[in-house]
Amino acid sequence: MSKLVIVESPAKANTIKKYLGSGYEVMASMGHVRDLPKSKLGVDVENHFQPKYEPIKGKEDLIKKLKSAAKKSETVYLATDPDREGEAISWHLAEILGVDTNQPNRVTFNEITRTGVKNGMDHPRKLDMQLVDAQQARRVLDRIVGYKISPFLWKKIRPRLSAGRVQSVAVRMIVDREEEIRAFKPEEYWSIDAMLSRTEGKREEKKPFPAKYYGADGKKQEIKTQEQAEAILAEIKDTPFTVSNIKKGVRKKSPAPPFITSTLQQDASRRLSYQAKRTMKVAQELYEGVEIDGLGAVGLITYMRTDSLRISDEALAEADKYIRATYGEAYALSKPRVFKTKKNAQDAHEAIRPTMIELAPEKVKANLTTEQYKLYKLIWERFIASQMANALLDTVSVDISAGKHLFKASGFNVKFDGFTVLYTETTDSNEEGGGRLPTLTEEEQLAVNELKPNQHFTQPPPRYTEASLIKELEENGIGRPSTYATTLSTIQTRGYVEREQKALKPTALGEVTTKLMEEQFPKIVDAAFTADMESKLDQVEDGEVDWEKMMEDFYQDFDATLQQAEKNMDGTRMKVPDEETDVVCELCGRKMVIKHGRFGKFLACPGFPECRNTKKLVQETPGTCPVCGKRVLAKKSKAGRGYYGCEDNPKCGFMTWDTPLADKCPKCGSTLFRTTGKMKKVHCLKEGCGYEKGADEE
Repeated sequence: MSKLVIVESPAKANTIKKYLGSGYEVMASMGHVRDLPKSKLGVDVENHFQPKYEPIKGKEDLIKKLKSAAKKSETVYLATDPDREGEAISWHLAEILGVDTNQPNRVTFNEITRTGVKNGMDHPRKLDMQLVDAQQARRVLDRIVGYKISPFLWKKIRPRLSAGRVQSVAVRMIVDREEEIRAFKPEEYWSIDAMLSRTEGKREEKKPFPAKYYGADGKKQEIKTQEQAEAILAEIKDTPFTVSNIKKGVRKKSPAPPFITSTLQQDASRRLSYQAKRTMKVAQELYEGVEIDGLGAVGLITYMRTDSLRISDEALAEADKYIRATYGEAYALSKPRVFKTKKNAQDAHEAIRPTMIELAPEKVKANLTTEQYKLYKLIWERFIASQMANALLDTVSVDISAGKHLFKASGFNVKFDGFTVLYTETTDSNEEGGGRLPTLTEEEQLAVNELKPNQHFTQPPPRYTEASLIKELEENGIGRPSTYATTLSTIQTRGYVEREQKALKPTALGEVTTKLMEEQFPKIVDAAFTADMESKLDQVEDGEVDWEKMMEDFYQDFDATLQQAEKNMDGTRMKVPDEETDVVCELCGRKMVIKHGRFGKFLACPGFPECRNTKKLVQETPGTCPVCGKRVLAKKSKAGRGYYGCEDNPKCGFMTWDTPLADKCPKCGSTLFRTTGKMKKVHCLKEGCGYEKGADEE
């Protein structure tokens, strides 16, 4: 009799089967096999919140096959993913297949490699019922919130809406940010920028460098008006600029830790423009196994749903060996760098890292899709860099006096590149101030090449991107990193939020729904309350809180709030305002509005039902097609990624990721486009033209 191993996906099953060989049958459950029913609540709120699970529709044949294989097997091993969700799937499988949960039949694989699979099979354990309870509590809590509030939203706003414990808070954060932006009143301020240079030395030593106005009489001074700026300029006119103080130092720059789920989603969003859902899909493929020439199926990364920064001693030793062999002793550490995991971290596996350090990205590029290669490269480089020596920067800060007024200049030179030879972390405001300064001496007089006042206005806070929203959710303890991808996808699919380039903007529907939720269900959209619930769920997992008691405490208040909301809004509905456009209805002359239908947005006449005119919604750009001269429209791919194409597609065929500009090519008069990659440039796409310039030359 063979031993049966049940995993979640066919790809994972194929990889593991190759390592286990004969004597083992490996089957996939294809995710969950049981769940709460779709058509009803499925939770007995009167009887300790007992969930009423049923087999998922369409999985009947699979369950029969699993039952048959289990009966014929000597032992059944439950090898679903090594997290809370995976533990629950194993428990459901045990219930369906009659597997004894008191026996050590649960195995987990942190990595799908020969060593990882052997280690998992050598250390089977009992099912962790605290983990199962924690997942069950989360599922029941989310079901009650969703199934009780969603029908209320259908009645008061429009059909097919949904509310959720985490999604409603995420939408509120985006709405709150939009309100901040609208309420923002820009304030004027001025800067005085000088371009200075040495008067002596070789030609290269006389290269101009920038300095910024700091203040007067040793105190920092803000310049609020043009008059103030001009008064300062008048005072320093014909005044010598003298180096009054030079401060030198060495700044140490340390690498970022290896990825956890949330930081991987953030960096993939910033660097690769991947939405969280796409990142997790590709990471899952890399974890489950890819066919590599000469090795067969290999899981290239460790499990990608983790909050832990822990790294195994073996992996640290391998990384150190690779760094010394590839970059030399100077780039290696005397002892491994250890990163501290956050206090409330869950699913304490290792951080996300490559399983086989020697498989550098270029070695496996031919076996990976473009998406897999880019994400693997990101994970591999971040991990190796985390175990490399610090970068060292020679810094210099210079005070330059002009009478009683003071200017400051700063710069740095890279003394030792360290880990930056391989990888540098990106942030939403990734700016490193300063550059190379000439060698200056105190009391040295400088030449003034330019002295210029510049007007500025304070800027509103930026809209959230997926990366910055994930960071905010994590920092506030809202939801779990493993669910962020689903949350972000849901709020966009439901029409509460839309993407403009990378920014997340609330729709009119999102704003109206949030207003109702704030008025009637304030706790559900309160970040602190949601974080506290998350903390209680973690306590269930740690065995500190009984999940049924936690549900009882929550439900009593929630049910009272729901009943009060029904009374408060009896007989009232909230209208979602239509977004008016400049498109004129050709049948009646009214300005058409944007409506939301089953298949997305469309234009409709506001004169309905007298005028029933509708048409496709097209988003024009300032550009014209470089192939046929017709309009270029903003479009979206099936994956939701924005691109630009000719209005005459598919007949014309012109498409590009590059953004069309209002500017015309000085060479041929065609529309100019700005690239979207790291090396930004403005160029002409007219065949045979070839004109281009740097984006900073615009």
